[in-house]
Amino acid sequence: MISFLKAQLNSIISTAVDFLVMIVLVEFFSIYYIAAVVAGAIAGAMTNFILGRVWVFQAKNESVKEQILKYSLVWTGSLLLNICGVYFFTDILKVKYIISKIITSITVGVSFNYILQKRFVFSVK
Repeated sequence: MISFLKAQLNSIISTAVDFLVMIVLVEFFSIYYIAAVVAGAIAGAMTNFILGRVWVFQAKNESVKEQILKYSLVWTGSLLLNICGVYFFTDILKVKYIISKIITSITVGVSFNYILQKRFVFSVK
């Protein structure tokens, strides 16, 4: 239960980084929102990986190369789900991109990211 709560706090921090990058790129630099979603996801992923490895799952004694490879696989799936979700809500349902991102991030974070990070990426042997 503690790792789940830590993972949720890590998710909040990482999501804040993700959203900040995305919003700054769209609102201040007029970057297309899908490109900003990708850039934000990269910044959030770097934050999430470091905190997940060191603090949430305390898996810093495991092979970092193996974790990065596994994390990259999970992150790629997460990124694709996020892009599709944000696009669906924004372009098809005409929801503002920030609201689309919130809905998608929560759904993907709880149903995809946490489970795969705990059982696949940062599983301690």
